[in-house]
Amino acid sequence: MKLHRTVAFVAMLAALGAAPSPFSTAPALAAEGPAPSATPEAKAGWYSQLVDADFVARHAVLPKPEGVQIIDSRPTARKYDPGHIPTALSLPDSQFDKLADRLPQDKSTLLIFYCDGLECMLSHNSAFRAEKLGYTNIRVYAAGFPDWVKNGHMAAMSVSHLKKLMDEGSPLTLIDSRPKERKYDKGHIPGATSIPDSQFDKLADRLPADKASPLYFYCEGLSCKLSSDSAAKAVKLGYTQVKVVPEGYPEWVRLYGAGPTAEGGAAKPAIQAGKESGTITVASFEKIYREAPDTIQLIDVREPSEFAAGTFKGALNVPVNMLEKRIDELPADRPIVFFCGAGGRSGEAHDMVQLYKPALKTFFLNADIKWARDGSYTIVEKN
Repeated sequence: MKLHRTVAFVAMLAALGAAPSPFSTAPALAAEGPAPSATPEAKAGWYSQLVDADFVARHAVLPKPEGVQIIDSRPTARKYDPGHIPTALSLPDSQFDKLADRLPQDKSTLLIFYCDGLECMLSHNSAFRAEKLGYTNIRVYAAGFPDWVKNGHMAAMSVSHLKKLMDEGSPLTLIDSRPKERKYDKGHIPGATSIPDSQFDKLADRLPADKASPLYFYCEGLSCKLSSDSAAKAVKLGYTQVKVVPEGYPEWVRLYGAGPTAEGGAAKPAIQAGKESGTITVASFEKIYREAPDTIQLIDVREPSEFAAGTFKGALNVPVNMLEKRIDELPADRPIVFFCGAGGRSGEAHDMVQLYKPALKTFFLNADIKWARDGSYTIVEKN
């Protein structure tokens, strides 16, 4: 039977007192929001029991509900790891027979298969295979992951892909949504910023100023909803690249061992290089500036009059036209970050030091920056 459209479904939820999915990034029933997708009619070769994004959203929630398993039939490393429906299990159709023991033992469990859209047959193939194994409650989300994102729902990322991005030095901000003293201080993913969900509004200034910065939220695994709640709050603040890592810290420990603790000294924020050679990403700079400003030396290469009108706290003023004469004054015990108002002079300073004193570790901010007298600033990274 064809499922109700979004309006009818939301009305039903309201009558039942059910909460909306925390993974929805679009306001329910907003006229300007994405149009709901109707469940398509079954085509030749398709599994006949089809569902839409609204149906899936009822089950893609944290804590993960009992009696249901969402299954991603796409290749793991190439598709599932970078982005998937929250709580989904990776079970590639090409490895179905080998990995079928990952399916729930209870054959009455609701299984929801999906893959990469209406032209993708992987989910249908897997659904037929599951039926042959005796599963009796099977559905296929034929429109799949592209439709999930199109309908304004948040994507999830695997812990292994997060580790890959970290190893590659990709620009990102990782947020631990768990209680600080009880959880974060006792062990967290290296480089994560502590913003407990209960204090999100109070500590939101720890997030990067650039709303296009990639944000990844995690907490205590599939039984924890703090990360999804915080991620939804970040979307409401205007951040456009937000994902959750639902398996969270327990999965990190399983794969890579325990992370740093507050008692043992939390890891210092690492410098994340930007796309252009010699740059530091705005997200990385802001994290260090907030949490560990003493680990870098900030040097403002603008003129003294500009410096006096506003700059970053703790910065030294060495105008770029004086830098060659004063190059021996530069510190060698920590990385140097050059900055100006638009990235031109700071880039010149970096290139000059790399030419005359290449042993020094230098970076520059390729960004438009404006300061106020009170020390506040706005910063926009250049592409």
